[in-house]
Amino acid sequence: MWGNSAIKGTKIPKSDYLYQPMRPLSILFLAAFTLQACSVSKNTTTAKIWDQAPHNAFTDLIRFKGAFYCAFREAQGHVSGADGKARILRSKDGKTWESIALLEVKDRDIRDPKLSVTPQNRIMVLMDIEAHEGKKVISRKPLISLSNEKGDAFSTPEESTVDPSIASWSDWVWRLTWFNGTGYAILYQQEKIYLVSTKDGHYFQHVSQLAIDGRPNECAIRFDDNGKMYVVIRREAGDQMGVVATAAAPYKEWNFSKMDYRIGGPDFLFLNQQTLAIGTRQYIPKVSTVIYVTGLDGKVRKTIPLPSGGDTSYPGMLIWKGQLWASYYSSHEGKASIYLAKIPLPLLSSK
Repeated sequence: MWGNSAIKGTKIPKSDYLYQPMRPLSILFLAAFTLQACSVSKNTTTAKIWDQAPHNAFTDLIRFKGAFYCAFREAQGHVSGADGKARILRSKDGKTWESIALLEVKDRDIRDPKLSVTPQNRIMVLMDIEAHEGKKVISRKPLISLSNEKGDAFSTPEESTVDPSIASWSDWVWRLTWFNGTGYAILYQQEKIYLVSTKDGHYFQHVSQLAIDGRPNECAIRFDDNGKMYVVIRREAGDQMGVVATAAAPYKEWNFSKMDYRIGGPDFLFLNQQTLAIGTRQYIPKVSTVIYVTGLDGKVRKTIPLPSGGDTSYPGMLIWKGQLWASYYSSHEGKASIYLAKIPLPLLSSK
C-alpha cells in the first residue's frame, strides 16, 4: 500500500437556503478582540480573535485584496446537530477584526468552511452541509458561497453536485486548492477518498482514487514549482498515522509516504521546495495544536507548539511579510475560541 500504485443523497430545496449578512451586534463588535496576546517563543505571538458563539471552531485563513479573511463554524458544540453556521471575519491589519457574513441553511448543519480565491478573483467558501434524522447524519454534500468583487458580501449558499460515478449519500469535499485555473480537492466518504476537480465549485469531477486504508478523511493539497501535487492525509483507523501522497499530472498515479505521527484537521504550506510546514492537532504527549516543520515525506524536523489544548486544531495558514500566520481554535482557556498566531519564518528553519 505504501509504495507506488496506479489508481485506475438528499437534495435540499432551494427555499431552505438562507443567507444572513452581518448582524447589528457584529458591527458593534468590530473586534475589540485583540485580547490576551501571549508569547509562544521569542518574537512569536498569538491572540484570541473571536469567542462569541458557544463553540467556535474549524478555521481557515486567506488574504484577498489587501485584507485577511478568517472563516470558522459557530454552533452549540463540536457535534451538535443542525445548528452549524459559517462566520466570516475580515481584518486589514490582523489585529482588528469585523464580521462581514454569517452563512446558514435552515435545519442543516454547516461544517468546516474553507476559503480559496477563484480564477475569477472571488472568494469561494467551500462547506459541508449535513442533514439529520434525530442525531443520525443522513446526508453530506458540498456547499459553496461566493463573494462579490470587493469581498464584502457573499452569495446565498448553493449545494454542489458530485460526479455520479462516485457520488454517495456522504460526500465531503474538505478543502479546495486552485492550480492553473482548476480547483482540486479530496472528496472523502466513509472508507474511501477521491481526487476531484472543478472549474466553478458547482460540479466536482472524479479524477482518481487514492488507494489507502485506515479510514482516510481530511486532506490538504498543495503544488510544488513543477506542478507536482502533494496531499497530507488524516487517517482514523488502523495505526492512524498520517500520510503524504504525491502525484504528477494528470494526478492518477500515486506514491505514499507514511508519517510517524497522527494528525487531525491538517493544513500545510511549502516553506521551500524541500520543506513543509504542517499545521495540525498533536496527540502525543498531549492534545494541542502545533506547526511541524518536515521534509517532503512528512518526517518531523522541528515542532512549534501553539497555546492550545482540549478541543483544538484545524488551522488555516499563509505566509505574509516574513511570518507564518495561522488561525486555529482551542478550548484551553475555557470554551472553544478562535486564535491567530504569527511565527517569524526564521523560527521555522529546520536547522
